Amino acid sequence: MGVSVDEFLEMLDQLPGVKMSHGGEWIGLKVRDKGFGYLWEATETVGLKATIEEQIALVAERPEVFEVQFTAGRFGWVVVHLDKIDADELFELVAEAWCLTAPKQMVADFEAAHEIGQQVHPG
Repeated sequence: MGVSVDEFLEMLDQLPGVKMSHGGEWIGLKVRDKGFGYLWEATETVGLKATIEEQIALVAERPEVFEVQFTAGRFGWVVVHLDKIDADELFELVAEAWCLTAPKQMVADFEAAHEIGQQVHPG
């Protein structure tokens, strides 16, 4: 359990169009010049865009892993402690943040390529 900063950065390579910008103590994560996350290497935490409902649910369910960062409009940003989350769950949250931000066609192409949101029928 736990994801290193380097492992987190490698996850970003799976998402199209991600750009990083250094902002002093943090690294901003953007797709098409719109932010979907932040990385604070010193504290090994990541801030991710989510729906307000998801922000509330994550923090209520596991406050040792997640904390409220801030809300903006219809989004609730959540801080994730990298040492307390597994890689699969973190990638799912990063991909959701990216999907909330990226252009619709980019999201559709990504979801089709990764079979996200598609039901798999045994057969």
